[in-house]
Amino acid sequence: MGLVGSFHCVGMCGPLALSLPIRSNSRFIRTISILAYNLGRATTYFCLGAFLGWAGSRLILVTYQQAFSITIGIVILLFLFMGKFLPSMKLFSGFQIALKRQLAQFLKKDNNTLNLYIFGLLNGLLPCGLVYMAIASALLIGSSLQSGLFMLAFGLGTLPLMAILMLTGHFISLSVRTKMKKMIPVFIAFVAILMILRGLNLGIPFLSPAFNSSMATGANCAPVH
Repeated sequence: MGLVGSFHCVGMCGPLALSLPIRSNSRFIRTISILAYNLGRATTYFCLGAFLGWAGSRLILVTYQQAFSITIGIVILLFLFMGKFLPSMKLFSGFQIALKRQLAQFLKKDNNTLNLYIFGLLNGLLPCGLVYMAIASALLIGSSLQSGLFMLAFGLGTLPLMAILMLTGHFISLSVRTKMKKMIPVFIAFVAILMILRGLNLGIPFLSPAFNSSMATGANCAPVH
């Protein structure tokens, strides 16, 4: 998800990444700085995933995970195909404005590794449709550690293409980035359909595993001694 989604990152976050104050001519220092920034984003994603996994394990009962997975998949498809007909919504607009101001302040600071890592931490909080999709998937896992690792893998998956972009500057042309962005809705639809299939209990290994009612009973009942 992160690797394919990085095509979207190049189009949406590429200009922001290219504006980072990495002025060193040393390829080694530039590489370390780029890794610090991207690892900061991945750290934020891990923390978000761990929290959501913890919340999901308490808010979503095992018996309702199937229905929740199907619902999330349908909602994603509706937003994907009917989004242009829906009124625009600004979620947490005040938080977004404050966050962008803080990011702007970091762009003025020295390009040391710690500043770039903190910039990556804050950048991971910026609203993004692909991040929301990953968050929905992490919420379904129902385990703090596994959800955290899932989101960490998502963040690390975006690292290769973003690192290449930042190392090579504008090597990836705007037209190529635009074409990359056009492929993202197809990938989002694929993930949404996968969520629906996983909730349909079709008995297909890995794709739509069978859900046994005894699993729910065992997951929600403490052992009796």
